[in-house]
Amino acid sequence: MSSVRLSLSLESKSGSENRSVQIDRLVIAGWTGRNKAAMEAHIEELEKLGVARPKSTPIYYRAAAMMLTTADAIEVAGPDSSGEVEFVLFSLADGLWVGVGSDHTDRKLETIGVTWSKQACPHPVAKTLWRMDEIADHWEQIILRSYAIEGGKDVLYQEGPVTAMLPPADLIANCTIAQNKALPVGTAMYCGTLPAKGGIRPAEGFVFELEDPVLKRKISHRYLTKVLPIEG
Repeated sequence: MSSVRLSLSLESKSGSENRSVQIDRLVIAGWTGRNKAAMEAHIEELEKLGVARPKSTPIYYRAAAMMLTTADAIEVAGPDSSGEVEFVLFSLADGLWVGVGSDHTDRKLETIGVTWSKQACPHPVAKTLWRMDEIADHWEQIILRSYAIEGGKDVLYQEGPVTAMLPPADLIANCTIAQNKALPVGTAMYCGTLPAKGGIRPAEGFVFELEDPVLKRKISHRYLTKVLPIEG
């Protein structure tokens, strides 16, 4: 089993704590939308581009935990990858926490196999987490947002409520590695994304954020993408 240790800031109503967190399992939940008709239309759209229909919805892809990173730059092979904002659940020894990340994916490889495409790129996450039980009562008001860095400018790429995706409890209960409807301690799970404004496309970099308008706080992270040449 691969593991990664991340230096994170855990924020709660009692204060902020810097903690070194070990993650042993990385799960990427796909096709998590609540609107089944819209999701089916998108599946059919991607099928025309060569992306295979998922065998179930939602579906839970696995990737190596070492693919998680809080770095401000990543390296990818070739020009065909792009990011997408997702809320990320972290199962730690003291309970469930939520953060935000980018499910950076190789779109060309995605047409060959989605699981392979998830393993091909680093998966950035922000360094801050919030206690899930402290935002559960206003979860429907939490906002996801992302920007593509294009020509040196931040261009709005995605924006919408986390309620576009299935509730965290449902995503956890249906996860293939869940135990008694809970994620094993040491698990991070990406939980689905929003449509891209202007279509899915590569960019110089990516900015993603999770906003809580009730407690008036925000988690954000920015990273640049360095494209490595494909030599064969």
